[in-house]
Amino acid sequence: MGKVAIIGAGVSGLSMANYLEKNNIDYHLYERRTPNDLKGHGFILPKEGIEHLSAIIDINDLYAKGSFLKKYIHYNQSGEILSEKDLDDVFVVSRSALIEILAKGIPSDKISYNSTVALNGFSEGKAEITLDENTILEADVVVASDGSRSRIRRTIFQDEIMKAVLENEVVNIIENEELAGKIESNFLKFHHENGGLTFGVLKLSSSKILWYCQFDITKHFINEDYTPDCIRQFMLDNFGNWNPLISSIIEGSGYENAHIWRVYELEKLNPFYHQNVVFIGDAAHPLIPFTSQGVTSALKDSFTLTQLLAEGNDLQKTFSKYEEDRKSEIEIHIKNGRALLEQFLLPLNEQPKNTLPISYK
Repeated sequence: MGKVAIIGAGVSGLSMANYLEKNNIDYHLYERRTPNDLKGHGFILPKEGIEHLSAIIDINDLYAKGSFLKKYIHYNQSGEILSEKDLDDVFVVSRSALIEILAKGIPSDKISYNSTVALNGFSEGKAEITLDENTILEADVVVASDGSRSRIRRTIFQDEIMKAVLENEVVNIIENEELAGKIESNFLKFHHENGGLTFGVLKLSSSKILWYCQFDITKHFINEDYTPDCIRQFMLDNFGNWNPLISSIIEGSGYENAHIWRVYELEKLNPFYHQNVVFIGDAAHPLIPFTSQGVTSALKDSFTLTQLLAEGNDLQKTFSKYEEDRKSEIEIHIKNGRALLEQFLLPLNEQPKNTLPISYK
């Protein structure tokens, strides 16, 4: 097995690097951001995700940074409970915490930050890649993990159709011990009676709460300026008169690091590889947030691809087997995510009861 170049040091890229490190496969990781650029949201990890993480990190590091969720409780906007379901080993953690944990397993000489990578074409079956516009990057395998709007994927598959999903999100974290003390470690989700508007609450620790809202973009508008004041006003306008817990969270939050998630999906999946370039995570298959399977799918991609690379077989056969092993499950999550989106858009009295906001295969 020759040198592997991993493009993108989000969860999928760092996971891939950790698996390669454990299997003694030579690699280098390239990331556009700085090490301290950890702005972002949080993740829900079902049982499978925790199991895959435990193979590459000290799982106690993860447990110290998030919490297990006991129940999913569904409310209307005023706080009336509509349904409850027990959760089986579902964990919540902030994005920044998970990135920091995964980065600990990567030697400093194997990751380059502030690095811009460009794909210029292919020659003799290999990608021609430049680093920071002037350095040629030599690699036998290129793992593209550069996110849902992957530049590498769009360069190769120029006819792909990326479409906006009818749902966007605002995601934020509030540190407030008094508020966190009022809620248990449950997944709380409040849904407006007219549909297309929700507010979710997940307790990260004794003092931190991860919260998010989801909104139908045909009914609700957030200013394109993305300023903290704009986001705060959007939240007050749309959720200020909901259950008192929600209004307290909104009013007590700072918005400098709030994340606006413009959600897109591929109309049709591309192949998961092209010549010596292979895609993992959102770069291969953007999943809409209703699935809660983005991280787990990225971990499983990384694990599967590493195991196949370690076998040392012909690269095209390796990539073909990787796609064969992963694509069917991804298609299930895509289907489930679209079904959950359709439910979200419906008035509350038309939505199926006892539906978990997590896609299971």
